[in-house]
Formats: sequence, structure tokens, C-alpha cells
Amino acid sequence: MEKKNIQELKLSLAKRKLVKRGKRGKKRISRSWQGDVVLIVFLLAFGAFSAYPLVFTIANAFKPLNEMFIFPPKLLPRNFTFDNFRDLFNLIGNTRIPLSKYFFNTIFITVLGVSGHVFIAALAAYPLAKHRFPGRSVINQLIVYSLMFSSVVTSISNYLIISKLGLIDSPWAIIIPSWGFTLGLFLMRQFMTTIPTELLEAAKMDGAGEYRTFFTVVMPLVKPAWLTVVILLFQQLWSTDGAGYIFKENLKPLSYALSQIVAGGIARTGTSAAVAFLMLLVPITVFIINQTKIIDTMAYSGIK
Repeated sequence: MEKKNIQELKLSLAKRKLVKRGKRGKKRISRSWQGDVVLIVFLLAFGAFSAYPLVFTIANAFKPLNEMFIFPPKLLPRNFTFDNFRDLFNLIGNTRIPLSKYFFNTIFITVLGVSGHVFIAALAAYPLAKHRFPGRSVINQLIVYSLMFSSVVTSISNYLIISKLGLIDSPWAIIIPSWGFTLGLFLMRQFMTTIPTELLEAAKMDGAGEYRTFFTVVMPLVKPAWLTVVILLFQQLWSTDGAGYIFKENLKPLSYALSQIVAGGIARTGTSAAVAFLMLLVPITVFIINQTKIIDTMAYSGIK
């Protein structure tokens, strides 16, 4: 009975902490309707400015070739057409490797890379956020410092390691390095620090071990964080062309095949626009569906 009362007390304290955090984030703003109008107009103007390149890229995919060379360029097509996509599929259909093979390679790399990284990053972030052990602060500092380095800086060392492992000319040359995506580990760790310790203690009092606490308590609470990691890494892997790592034609991803079509010169300007649209479509769709989760994660992790 006493154990149950202690558990209920810990849960109530944890809930109060969550409510207080929510109340702290809410600020009452007193402003006139004129101020609201000005703010809305200001946001709409910047929103339109930000959306213009995206709309222009999408519209170009449906323009005939002669409209793409009009100066100044027009945002929307005058004569809507699907010829660019028809030409694209005709070109791909004449290649030695079928389009489905390129799609499979890209999906294989993306799914294994994203799922593997989320699992590994979450397992690494949990002890760094909720356990105390010697060297924890040093590891956290190293993770933060690693965010300053561009992937170009580490490309040579990555290639040497992948070569020593014998993974050159294999999809694993892209998949395994993606598991060490430092930004994903940082986001997961920062978000896990916001979980009240009382919730974890209550789960342990119920008899849950570390792994059960991790999968049934921690992972559902940090869903915005790992969804954000999925989106960020998905965009990176979806657009990779495997340059420098994969040389066999039947193992190359979709981005490589489409880039070869784009390299055909000015006569393939319309086809290039269709390629840009297709490569943009999937990541943008995934982002739109989960954009609120990204905003929540950035707010909790302190990234601006």
C-alpha cells in the first residue's frame, strides 16, 4: 500500500511539472486588431517569398520547352503540359537498368539508414540524458563540437574507413555512415532531458527494467524528436547519388540515374525540370505531414 502511494505521488509530481512547463511557455499578448492585421500581412509576405522557389520549381515541370526560356521568367505555365514527364520516362525506359531497380536501391538505402540511425541514436541518447556515469559530460561536449564540422571535412576519413571495411561498391557504404548522424543523436538527447525523472522511477517501481522503460515510456514521449530525425535523414539519403562509393550501375540510387539524364544538355531542360519535381515531391510531402513535430523538437532542443 505504501509503495502504491509513493508511486501515485511521483506520478502526480511529474504531471505537475509538465503542466508548469506548458504554462511557462504560454504568454498572454495584448494587441489591437490593427496589430494583428499588420502581423498577418508581414507573415504572408515572408511566407510568399519563401514559397516562391518551391512553386517555381513545381510550375517549371509542367511548362513546355519554349516557355522555360522566356525572360523575365513567368511563375505559372501558360500551356500546361505533361510532355516533360513523358520524355523523362521514355529516356529512362531506354536505359539498360530499369527504373524500378533504381527506385528499389534508393528505398533500400533510405529505409535501412533511417531506421538504423533512429534505433542507435535513441539507445545512445537515453543514458547520456538520464544516467550519470564517468565521462558523460565529455561525450556530450564532443557531440556538440561535432556539429560544427561539415560532411566535406570528414569525407576523406570516412572513405578510408569504408574502404578498410571492404564496403566500397555496396549500399552499406552509405547506410552505415548514416547511422552516425550526429545531429539526430543531439536532438534525441536534448529532448530526452525534458522527460521528468519521476516517470522513469515510477516505471521502475512497477517492475519495469531499463529496456522496457526505454521502449514503453521514453520512446513514446520523444516521438516528436525521432520523427524530426526521420525527416532530416530521409531528405539526405533520398537525394544521395552514391558518388565515390558505388560504381556498379545496378546498385546506383535513383538520384544518380536522374542526374545523368539532366546532364544531357540544354535540349533536356524540360526533362531536368521534371527530375527536380520528382526528387522534391517525396521529401516535401513527408515534411508537410510532420512539420509540427519538427517545430516542437527545435523548440525543446534549443536549436534556432
